Amino acid sequence: MTYAAEPAQPRPAAVPSATYRLQLQPGFTLRDATAAVPYLAALGVSHLHLSPLLEAAPGSTHGYDTVDHGRISAQLGGEPALRALAAEAHRHDLRLIADVVPNHMAVPVPERLNRPLWHVLRDGPDSPYAPWFDIDWAAQPGPSDAPGSGRVLLPLLGDRLGAVLGDLVVDGEELRYHDHALPLRPGTAGLPLPELLARQWYRLAWWRLARTELNYRRFFTVNELIAVRVEVPEVFGATHGVLLRLHREGVLDGFRIDHPDGLADPRGYLRRLADATGGAYTVVEKILTGEERLPEDWPCAGTTGYDALLRIDGVLTDHAGAGRLAGAYERAVHGAGPGGAGEPCADPHPAVAAARRGRAEMTGPHGELAAEVERLVRLAVRIGAAEPAHADHAPWQLRDALQRLLTGYPAYRPYVRPGEPAPAVSEEQVRAALDGSEDATGQLVADLALGRLGSGPDKDEFCVRFAQTAAAVAAKGVEDTAFYRWNALLALNEVGGEPARPGLAPAAFHDWCRYVEAHWPATMTVLSTHDTKRSADARARLAVLAEQPDGWAAEAAAWSTAAGPGGDPNSDWLLWQTLVAAWPITPERLVPALLKAAREAKRQTSWTAPDARFEQALADRARAVHGNPGLLPRIEGYVHALAPYARANTLSAALLHLTVPGVPDLYQGSEEPLYTLVDPDNRGVVDLGALAVRLTDSATPRAGDLAREKLHLTATALHLRRRRPPGAYRPLAARGRGADHLLAFARGDDLITAVTRLPYGLARAGGWQDTDLDLPAGGAWTDELTGRRFAAGPVTVAELLATLPVALLTREGGA
Repeated sequence: MTYAAEPAQPRPAAVPSATYRLQLQPGFTLRDATAAVPYLAALGVSHLHLSPLLEAAPGSTHGYDTVDHGRISAQLGGEPALRALAAEAHRHDLRLIADVVPNHMAVPVPERLNRPLWHVLRDGPDSPYAPWFDIDWAAQPGPSDAPGSGRVLLPLLGDRLGAVLGDLVVDGEELRYHDHALPLRPGTAGLPLPELLARQWYRLAWWRLARTELNYRRFFTVNELIAVRVEVPEVFGATHGVLLRLHREGVLDGFRIDHPDGLADPRGYLRRLADATGGAYTVVEKILTGEERLPEDWPCAGTTGYDALLRIDGVLTDHAGAGRLAGAYERAVHGAGPGGAGEPCADPHPAVAAARRGRAEMTGPHGELAAEVERLVRLAVRIGAAEPAHADHAPWQLRDALQRLLTGYPAYRPYVRPGEPAPAVSEEQVRAALDGSEDATGQLVADLALGRLGSGPDKDEFCVRFAQTAAAVAAKGVEDTAFYRWNALLALNEVGGEPARPGLAPAAFHDWCRYVEAHWPATMTVLSTHDTKRSADARARLAVLAEQPDGWAAEAAAWSTAAGPGGDPNSDWLLWQTLVAAWPITPERLVPALLKAAREAKRQTSWTAPDARFEQALADRARAVHGNPGLLPRIEGYVHALAPYARANTLSAALLHLTVPGVPDLYQGSEEPLYTLVDPDNRGVVDLGALAVRLTDSATPRAGDLAREKLHLTATALHLRRRRPPGAYRPLAARGRGADHLLAFARGDDLITAVTRLPYGLARAGGWQDTDLDLPAGGAWTDELTGRRFAAGPVTVAELLATLPVALLTREGGA
């Protein structure tokens, strides 16, 4: 084993001017990334942001299923290829940021690929690797000769054990089940099969038992990803040794931390990482809900940028129109709008109700996270047995109280560290989840979650496990359930989003920008990622629907009629908006995205209980669109009619992304219009060579060529950032009848961003008319995107935005 990493000598953390995310996979390796370096340098980024680098399961297209922390993935080219990429990047003045997966490893097939796990399965809780994994050994009876020691439940059988005994084969010192290969406990290979199974440190089980009996923590509900106890110093050292060495050697310059909400102690982890790297540039994939803020005592540069995505999308979305669209959706699906007789429940907003229901389903007796809740119940029972003051809370009462608290928790998780007072924000969130309840069992659970009842092994573990479970409940119950059920406006259903609160006023947007500048100036900002359900440009099209809610409702109804009988209203809204978002889209892309959405929604079908008839009908309805002569031209015509307004949204979002406070992270291929859907659709290989060719002529004007416009805008803004970091943020206000449709701000004394918002409403109101904007005195201004010059003082917005719906102004001589 490798042990704790030595503290690094401090090395100034270079803050990127902009990063570019590359999804490494067998079809796009480190060698392909090396070939793309000249293009990415010409584009204007400062850092390449690489998906996970360590050895993953064979054929992995994402890298989050790590099997070996001791080497760079051979599938991607290995360490020599990574070093070659770094050398080429350095020659072009670029640096590398690596995605780090501290929370989990793969349970691969065959299992021997994960050697630490293999040793634990062979040798049990006495294995030197047992501290690596978050296993509740007490939850499962041990082998027949050591029943008190516990064992690991492995839910990998296709049926109940008795039905598949004939498929289990002993092969030397391994037990095989189809492609699975498991280690045998030493000395048991010659035993009869029933006795052999009873003597192992693992219990083979039907995969359906994972919901209620699993005793290792997973990544959310993915049985094939087992949690790693990175809070143990030796485990941190062993799992981070290669990456830390590459940082010391100058190959890697920064880190993106995947899913910190799954860690036992995110702050402690970040402190250990900062100590080991001397303070390398580090951002965390922290999902902030609503007005939630990143904990200020986390030693990192900020988040990976979903909070920026929501603000940029929000300020370009019509709040009132989105509300009317929700009403039209409710009438179409349930027969009435929010607050009406057809509303699905009594919550204030159907999207809120869907989120609560999704959380409740996850934590119920048969929910996908029931095993995680049971672990908390066992801990609470043990605490009560040891301390009479906390006794006599029945398991069913504890279970119900936990479900209520986890269902009502308004954020991803609390950040309580055992032995420290709970943060005030965590106290407030728990109070909100209790919702005034004075139930004694609920209060006990809340006190344990906040660490109020003192310290001790079981109490400390409850505090930690509650936080980890809360994060899984939020992710699976809301983003992976509710966000696939409530389809009023699909653009709102993004990571950390609040569909019940659509749109953002410009004043609130400016407030957020100033907050980021003051507290997290080097945080990442994003618009598209490998995890967004729809790319930025797909959402830009959908945002136009919020400006024409009645028109869209009528259009969707007409499309359903043209498609013929057989569709349900909710699935049709999903289908029609998906077509608009990603048009033109082939059935080969469309159908898998719809089926994934339907299975995640878990209503008519699901991953664990697929309804073949429903899925076939949904697929047939989607495929029939392309052969329907009465429908296909209408969809094409509608998307064409949206194009001028979607263009404005696309270019406005792109320019905001590149000029607001923070470090813009571009997703691969997003420098041109990108209309992708949820993974795996958004993780395909991008032809960067073709983009390099188009970059050479992107500055040449060509009417109607949005791809050229966006690529030119992106490269121009990126190079401007590299030449001169943006200065202090200052909102600028327009005057006139179209003032609400212009969002403008200065960055320092010599840079101004001006973008169009709500373009359809602007056009309906007659355009910019008398609207003007004061350009600060001190010299003439040049629009970097068009080359047009403007004198200081008032300028009409119609003139300023005559060529493009956005402007990037620099003072003459300032850049």
